[in-house]
Amino acid sequence: MAREDDALTTRLLTTPLAALTAEARGRRDARQGHHTPARMTYSPKVFIPLTRLCADVCHYCTFATTPSRLEAPYLSEDEVLEIARAGAAAGCKEALFTLGDAPERRYAAARDWLAERGFARTIDYVRHCAARVLQETGLLPHVNAGVLDEDDWRMLRPVAASVGLMLESTSRRLLDKGMCHHGSPDKDPAVRLASLTAAGRARVATTSGVLIGIGETPEERIEALLALRDLHAAHGHLQEVIVQNFCPKPGTKMSGAIEASEADFLRTIAAARIVLPDDVSVQAPPNLNDERLAELIDAGIDDWGGISPVTLDHVNPEAPWPEIERLEAVCARAGMPLVERLTVYPRFLAEPGWLDPAIRPAVLRLADAEGLGRDSRWSPGVADHAPGTVQTPLARRHEGPVAARLHRILDRAAGGTALDADEIAALFATRGAAAQAVVEAADALRAQVRGDTVTYVVNRNINYTNICTHACSFCAFSKTSSKGGLRDKPYNLDLEEIAGRAREAVARGATEVCLQGGIHPSYTGETYLAILRAVKDACPDLHVHAFSPLEVSQGARTLGMPVADYLAMLRDAGLGSLPGTAAEILCDEVRAQICPDKLTTGEWLEVVGTAHRAGLPTTSTIMFGHLESPRHWARHLLALRDLQLDTGGITEFVPLPLVHMEAPFYRKGQCRKGPTWREAVMMHAVARLALHGAIDSIQVSWVKLGMDGAAAVLAAGANDLGGVLMDESISRAAGAAHGQLADVAAMRAAAESVGRKLRQRTTLYRDVAADVMA
Repeated sequence: MAREDDALTTRLLTTPLAALTAEARGRRDARQGHHTPARMTYSPKVFIPLTRLCADVCHYCTFATTPSRLEAPYLSEDEVLEIARAGAAAGCKEALFTLGDAPERRYAAARDWLAERGFARTIDYVRHCAARVLQETGLLPHVNAGVLDEDDWRMLRPVAASVGLMLESTSRRLLDKGMCHHGSPDKDPAVRLASLTAAGRARVATTSGVLIGIGETPEERIEALLALRDLHAAHGHLQEVIVQNFCPKPGTKMSGAIEASEADFLRTIAAARIVLPDDVSVQAPPNLNDERLAELIDAGIDDWGGISPVTLDHVNPEAPWPEIERLEAVCARAGMPLVERLTVYPRFLAEPGWLDPAIRPAVLRLADAEGLGRDSRWSPGVADHAPGTVQTPLARRHEGPVAARLHRILDRAAGGTALDADEIAALFATRGAAAQAVVEAADALRAQVRGDTVTYVVNRNINYTNICTHACSFCAFSKTSSKGGLRDKPYNLDLEEIAGRAREAVARGATEVCLQGGIHPSYTGETYLAILRAVKDACPDLHVHAFSPLEVSQGARTLGMPVADYLAMLRDAGLGSLPGTAAEILCDEVRAQICPDKLTTGEWLEVVGTAHRAGLPTTSTIMFGHLESPRHWARHLLALRDLQLDTGGITEFVPLPLVHMEAPFYRKGQCRKGPTWREAVMMHAVARLALHGAIDSIQVSWVKLGMDGAAAVLAAGANDLGGVLMDESISRAAGAAHGQLADVAAMRAAAESVGRKLRQRTTLYRDVAADVMA
């Protein structure tokens, strides 16, 4: 291996720079891969300089100082929280704790200050402050505390989502007299490699990096990158490697040193991308390289690191952060949209064993479906307006090139060709101009297939019982006892009440009643038949849209008959169609986590397909924004497409964003806060494309998104606003704030805001003679 590394080093140092950076770009683009379009990430952070004291005396550093130059050796807890709260208010997600190495080893003032407050070491105070920031602000701490041992790294796991320790260099020459690390024992490469190894054994997501231009040779730069490669191969814990260029600073012993040339810097970045495994990001600091941001992108980086809208870079105070708007524009021109990430990278959220259970809920609260940062504070069901506008639902601020592969996918979809799972997942992952291209393609296809009319149905929901034998982790509607309710108490409507509500619905112009409830322990197939007959006896002409596939399955089982025979009984008793609910995510590995005792994916598809063959149309749904990922969304859409091409009985597809507020698994810290705004928009747009030629109607849930959010999604491929939903209670039980009855005037305003007309329809998309609710 040493011989191979020697050959690699020679190649990295002798290949012409243009060829080397081209190779690095290719590696990066291939790394981002078939599933993920090109993007650049950064972490919005707030910088907390807990102490500027340090046991080391690096000759290039302006951050470290002496006690006599400070008002206090450490920031107080109140000062720490004040900075963190300002960061949280500004939209930061990371709290970067930066400090010198173990200053109590060198300064009595540090030891005394800590002892007065009950702390033996700086790292103990770091942990305490990180815990308070996490608990009181929700920011995710990232701790740069210098050299630590394995016990210390493990101690940080419950309060720090990630940690950092720069390797800087593997050159021991830099410890010699007259060199930059003389008098700095913590900068011994063996000591730092041992600490990084200990972080790997402790299973903490770790950032490291190299600092170039401090006296090392080009060969030693590659040696350091190879050492980081080998560390990661042994433990898998490096999430990113920073390639940082030394910049001489006045007042330091190296103020007159000559920094590395731009060519050397770009070569080292390219070498890092080529040397390091694909699952390790390569980062360069934008504030130290403001004049060559495009060149850094061309050299192979994929991340800018932490950028603060609140605090300066205390390690490099002379170098202000670039404005995010300008950085977005630079990235867009390179065809790599700028995307927020968390301090911990997505892989460590997805793979078990990395995040401590104590901090995982805080990470989930800030994460989107890819494990990146949420795009706003908005969630489905909240009273706040949706972040997008009806004209530009994805905030199209910067134009950029759209990859040819994306255009090919969009052309295939528009032509009716079935996309595969990878292509659908790639559409979901688009950002920036690419995402806007997906939205525009979806809306053009909507106009082609459904025209410029927005439809709705006048209906009433009757949820006849909220008592349920199932314990789905997302459901705040079902109750098992009087002690189980969060917003509602258990109930079970009698047949007279159900019939009365149906009569009221007809009197108010309804053409449909939607009947669904929990799986009551005493219900049998006869119960559902009795409910159906009660409604049809009271309102013979009313369309009954009733009984989820789970209820149908239960009814058939309790009567000991095949599902097909039971569905025929329901049809003959007057059932008009079935809601395609209880689908959640049609992927059994997710269902096993969120609804383990419900129908499997195959069972759900079989019941729905059997209904179609019995002459009973159904809707279809997806519940998204919890534990699943875009690859699960893709599989779900393909399952529905295949079913529809086989049976033809699906009338519409209805995305149902998770309303998280009262969901049991959210309250336990086990899931995300529903989809982000971008994800909500993209679900409707991608569904339009992926289901083209199979399911022609895409419905938006105003209960989940609000009417302004629904209006925006109408410009992203949706054509239907669903029902007015008198007495909708399932979303309300979950915490939704958008009411129980839609005003038709509000629906009309939503349609007109995107240049469309509103038209009432029946459940099965036939015309209604008069707009009776107008």
